[in-house]
Amino acid sequence: MAEEGELSPNIVGERMEHSNGGFVPPEGICWVSVLSCLLLACSYVGSLYVWRSELPRDHPTVIKRRFTSVLIVSGLSPLFVWAWREFTDVRTGPSLLALMGIRFEGLIPAIILPLLLTVVLFLGPLMQLAMDCPWSFMDGIKVAFDPWFWVLCVTDMRWLRNQVVAPLTEELVFRACMLPMLVPCAGPSIAIFTCPLFFGVAHFHHVIELLRFRQGTLSGIFLSAVFQFSYTAVFGAYTAFIFIRTGHLMGPVLCHSFCNYMGFPAISTALEHPHRLTILSSYLLGVLLFLLFLFPFTDPNYYVPPTPVCTLTSSPSSLCLS
Repeated sequence: MAEEGELSPNIVGERMEHSNGGFVPPEGICWVSVLSCLLLACSYVGSLYVWRSELPRDHPTVIKRRFTSVLIVSGLSPLFVWAWREFTDVRTGPSLLALMGIRFEGLIPAIILPLLLTVVLFLGPLMQLAMDCPWSFMDGIKVAFDPWFWVLCVTDMRWLRNQVVAPLTEELVFRACMLPMLVPCAGPSIAIFTCPLFFGVAHFHHVIELLRFRQGTLSGIFLSAVFQFSYTAVFGAYTAFIFIRTGHLMGPVLCHSFCNYMGFPAISTALEHPHRLTILSSYLLGVLLFLLFLFPFTDPNYYVPPTPVCTLTSSPSSLCLS
């Protein structure tokens, strides 16, 4: 475990000052960081609407076009971090890619442990899914190892969007690029709750399409948007927590993909299920185990500490320590 003395202060313009051992951001860097994140979020969402079409968002043609624009913006997103670093004169020890969670140290546990932690959280929905699934366990194993099953998946544009492109590009833009810009300004703890706000607001663009195609009443669409903002903001805080604790992009991407597959837990259905006592017990057990394993499974010692993004703070945060 890294000692406090091993986390040396970084130079951001002039040397950062300390006030009672606390982190004091340089004057003006917060405005630059927030504006950079806002510009990056607008670029990501705006790329979805550069194509004019009367077709709904789930149409394969629309999905393919959006793949093109989103992948271009995501590919260029590291330039935002580079420009921010040059403009603010931030001096970082780790490379730009390492700050964005693209590194080999601790990669294997970063792939396994955060995903396992997320699976534990969804113990209730998984139990419900297993009870309602007409397949046996061995049938599921056979399907999982059937090459034709994966061929069907990768040729399905909606599957590619939900399980691959959206998790990869959103975590790259909203976590890997934004957190390195926010941490020097606000510190790791506050950045975890600030970063998801950009992510949640970015999902408000779905309201435009719902209104455009008249998919529901105005009040219903508004409530749906508020719920989606809340859900994505909480989820964004979770993946931001994983990113800061592990220093890897892969963990948040896999957790994002898994959560997209599972969807929001169908609690109302569970309450009406014939085996609701078993299922609700699984829900409770999953939450308790998740809280129990949250810090042990994300212990920075598994991922070669200190994680790169944590070197951007002048005083060590408890989130960066085991």
